[in-house]
Amino acid sequence: MGIRQVSRTAVVAAPPEQIFELLADPAQHPLIDGSGTVRAARGSSRLSLGSTFGMDMKMGASYRIRNTVVEFEENRLIAWRHFSGHRWRWLLEPEGEGHTRVTETFDWSTARVPFAIELAGFPKRNAEGIEKTLARLGALFPG
Repeated sequence: MGIRQVSRTAVVAAPPEQIFELLADPAQHPLIDGSGTVRAARGSSRLSLGSTFGMDMKMGASYRIRNTVVEFEENRLIAWRHFSGHRWRWLLEPEGEGHTRVTETFDWSTARVPFAIELAGFPKRNAEGIEKTLARLGALFPG
């Protein structure tokens, strides 16, 4: 069936620590969301491994989603999943002085029904959203 993930990478003019702080605070996620679906965090605090956070979302209709942090390495890696099992992963790698190579991945290899995600066109749509998200992230740190 092939690899069930899409990733995009960009170099951002900020150190990994600054970017990680933004990613570890769900209240900041609407600032960088390029998909246009993330509206607001619910009951959020700084994320850590195993923590959960809610999001108000809108894709056609408004809805709420609960996520669980399933990967966490301070200033380097954070990933969360929701009930369907797919993951959003962020990898931060230092790239020269004050810059970071940021890779965002939508991984549906862990989804309960990966075929449904493919049938609904989410891999292509999410790849486009990731590109916009990385552009928005870069605009927050213009260097």
